[in-house]
Amino acid sequence: MPVAGRWPLLVGGAALAIGGLAAAAWWYARRQRAGSIPARLRRAAEDLLSGVLVPHVEGGQIHLEHVILTRQSIVVVDLRDAAGHVFGSESMQEWTVLARNQRYTFANPLPALYDRLAAVRRLVPDVPVRGVVVFKPGAIFSKGFPPNVALLDGLLEEIGRVGEAPAAPAGEALADAWRRLRREAVNAPH
Repeated sequence: MPVAGRWPLLVGGAALAIGGLAAAAWWYARRQRAGSIPARLRRAAEDLLSGVLVPHVEGGQIHLEHVILTRQSIVVVDLRDAAGHVFGSESMQEWTVLARNQRYTFANPLPALYDRLAAVRRLVPDVPVRGVVVFKPGAIFSKGFPPNVALLDGLLEEIGRVGEAPAAPAGEALADAWRRLRREAVNAPH
């Protein structure tokens, strides 16, 4: 076959390859979004707010990474990424992570969580509000979890179990509080 006769085959083959790569990239991006933490939280909860600012108790605003609505409460979620053994307690100022041949510390995340809880509770004082520092997969708490700390899968499982329970008698109060929180929340600048 002369070279001129091969061009349509080459162009068609290249187009098929590019189309296949585009389809694979679309599929991969879709899977990643479906497995993202906000997507997983949204599927487990009744509703989700992410990356918002609300009025702070002491003036100004405070950032809320995620706030979820369950049938029984509003839950403030702070995410942490630490791969390895995590050692910390409510009273420690710094927590330690031991991973392979590496050791590092980070500030105790609970005081910041308690500030966020205070801000949300001030906006919606008539409904249950709780908070949890959630560690992504890879964190190991071999000495046990401090209060208000969980792994992502544990929180999702708990929300799922709670979601199966009958709605709390204060369901309408919770819905009203969620609408109030949504009105007060503004998107945080990126």
